Amino acid sequence: MLASMTGFATHAQAAHDYAWSWDVRGVNAKGLDVRLRLPDWVDGLEQAIKAQITQHIARGNVTIGLRITRDEGDGALSINEAHLAKVLETLRDLEGRAQAQGITVAPITALDLMSARGVMDAAQATQDTGPLKAALVADFEVVLSDFIAMRAAEGSALEQVLAAQLDTIETLTTKAAQAADARRPQVAETLKTNLVRVLDNTDGVDEDRLAQELAMLAVKADVTEEIDRLGAHIGAARDLIGQGSPIGRKLDFLMQEFNREANTLCAKSQDTALTGIGLDLKATIDQMREQVQNVE
Repeated sequence: MLASMTGFATHAQAAHDYAWSWDVRGVNAKGLDVRLRLPDWVDGLEQAIKAQITQHIARGNVTIGLRITRDEGDGALSINEAHLAKVLETLRDLEGRAQAQGITVAPITALDLMSARGVMDAAQATQDTGPLKAALVADFEVVLSDFIAMRAAEGSALEQVLAAQLDTIETLTTKAAQAADARRPQVAETLKTNLVRVLDNTDGVDEDRLAQELAMLAVKADVTEEIDRLGAHIGAARDLIGQGSPIGRKLDFLMQEFNREANTLCAKSQDTALTGIGLDLKATIDQMREQVQNVE
């Protein structure tokens, strides 16, 4: 089945005296772009999460956020004594340098010290984060599964939309073939008129060059190849969609070919009805290409 590049999933869990919540979001991208917002004090977590993402997702801009809070039990705060000592030593050094320059330093409060990074996270600084990392990695599989399921649901809806648009393109291509057949007498008459005009001005004209010009007039009026190629592109698009994701890039390239044939059809139509069908084709192809941008 197709998968969309857009999706969203959240999940919360708790273990090892910690509670956490995951947030995973996905949007369109040309390739795979993974952006992680994870606590840096859990060793090896980023590499493990990236490995899981690249194993299951081939394309899209995926942003992963994780928030962790520690259960303090009775509410007592932990102090990182070693880090606090370093902070105090640094403050004394700065105060001494300031006084040497005649600068008065405002008193430092206990709240200022508590706000210093690392002072109140003794448990994080000293605890072995291996068990927590293992729990986080295992739990991430849950939110990743939900995220993939949402992308698949979006992809299923996309598949139905694309199938309907291909049906419309196929119907319009059939109408274009019918309109091309209906205009043959008019095209033949126009070609005869152009031929007479050329023959009336052929004095001293090279016969080979004349034959080339006449052939070009005939080619410019013939849209058989464009209609045949549109039919072939429809079949190729259905085959690609049947393969399932990741086929977004290939499908996007194919839409460019669709658009090229529709443009040429309009340019060569020489008929109001055929031009109208060509414009409807271009509009439908453009709508389909917008949807293709969401396919993984």
